[in-house]
Amino acid sequence: MAISWPLVVSVLLSISSLVTSASNSDSVHEAFVQCLLDNSHPSHPISEAIFTPQSPSYATVLQSYIRNLRFNETYTPKPFLILTALHQSHIQAAIICAKKGNIQMKIRSGGHDYDGLSYVATVPFFVLDMFNLRSIDIDTETETVWVQSGAILGELYYRISELSKTHGFPAGVCPTVGVGGHFTGGGYGNMMRKYGLTVDNIVDAYVIDVNGRIHDRKSMGEDLFWAIRGGGAASFGVVLAYKIKLVHVPEIVTVFRVEKTLEDNATDIVDQWQHVASKLPKELFVRLVIDVVNSSTRTGGSTVRVSFISLFLGDSKTLVSIMNENLPLLGLSQSDCIETSWIRSVLFWTNITIDSPTDVLLNRTPSLSYLKRKSDYVKQPIPKTALEGIWEKMIELQPAQMIFNPYGGRMAEIESTATPFPHRAGNLWKIQYLANWNQGGAETAQRYIGLTRKLHRYMTPFVSKNPREAFLNYRDIDLGVNHNDRGSYLEGRVYGIKYFKGNFNRLVLIKTKVDPTNFFRNEQSIPTLPH
Repeated sequence: MAISWPLVVSVLLSISSLVTSASNSDSVHEAFVQCLLDNSHPSHPISEAIFTPQSPSYATVLQSYIRNLRFNETYTPKPFLILTALHQSHIQAAIICAKKGNIQMKIRSGGHDYDGLSYVATVPFFVLDMFNLRSIDIDTETETVWVQSGAILGELYYRISELSKTHGFPAGVCPTVGVGGHFTGGGYGNMMRKYGLTVDNIVDAYVIDVNGRIHDRKSMGEDLFWAIRGGGAASFGVVLAYKIKLVHVPEIVTVFRVEKTLEDNATDIVDQWQHVASKLPKELFVRLVIDVVNSSTRTGGSTVRVSFISLFLGDSKTLVSIMNENLPLLGLSQSDCIETSWIRSVLFWTNITIDSPTDVLLNRTPSLSYLKRKSDYVKQPIPKTALEGIWEKMIELQPAQMIFNPYGGRMAEIESTATPFPHRAGNLWKIQYLANWNQGGAETAQRYIGLTRKLHRYMTPFVSKNPREAFLNYRDIDLGVNHNDRGSYLEGRVYGIKYFKGNFNRLVLIKTKVDPTNFFRNEQSIPTLPH
């Protein structure tokens, strides 16, 4: 058989190119590690915070804060290094050395980025892991707390409850979520109608900028302080800690969970809920979780179940009175309600037995699954006949679910430009679309992601338009990807307008000013202005 020399030459050149490329990347990585060591402060050695694929603990460290199993597959791109910062000087060294080598840095606090952007990339990258930086310093006199980005919400809530029965903080209901990403993305919880979002209660922060300098609110200036409260700090710097203002909670709060299926008149109850949920007293939050379950009476064997889950900052008698006046079809009774402390309401909302020891909130290991999330905002009630169509579509697309989170109250009072988070007055509720599954592999993932996308597409007539708004903390790569090259601004505008509406333009101006070379970047970061 004749030898095809052009083919042989081509193959050899390809192999040579791959070897050269691998060799070059190895030398870049080695230079990066050496730079870290050279920039290490003698009193805070950085060597014990460096993990490479050759380190025995590398896989454990990487996987410890992967909260979506979709990004823990063998084919998931892995960082060439993880830096588990033990001191602020380690963050400063990481920034200085990564900038010098033009290396992509991902910043991970709790690892709950739904689409994995805090620990996955398609280019060579390293992870700056913040989980060791988790101090919580509470000042009960001023009712403020300095909390580092690597703390989790459960730790924050537990430490507050140790010192006070009448203070809390209006952040998320999942205790293993990291403070860093949750706060800066406009995180919310079940006190949002009374106190707004996390970002509405941040009064100061320590931020490390692109030059490795540490700033507080005064030295960073009001523009950057505005941007990191809802605009995603990973586009602007590394937030070391936030100073937050505690809020007042009564010693006794009330929770309930009432489930209704279509056979229990769920459609009429949801219809009533959508007309009153945003107008209820600020102290009352009633979330709907909508899923598909087996039915013994319906043809086809499936029905839609709606779970009404509530927190009321008050007693059960008052709650029942408010509910029966505003949402009588639910038929809430005193026996449906549980009076408890605010800290135990956190357990209830996390589906932990309400009389469990509260230090369970210090547990950093959640139950994991493969998942996809998407979001929408609803500004007009959905016609009842359309609700019936939605239920049929959900039965078709099971196990895709939806969660409805009511707005109104304090959320409608805060100006849409007060922080980068723009979704304020005019929103009745926010939708979270979700699918969870327990089997690995790309094919399975695409099937479940596809179900979520189809439900999202079906809801198009009933949600916000021009733009179709989305919530930054429900990270959704379907909205657009930034390749961070010459088309960065136009690519960033596609998802940026959906997340931030008119605030996107101000975020771009601030980004261009504080990080002109776009060092702090990811697949959905704020772009700089085009040159």
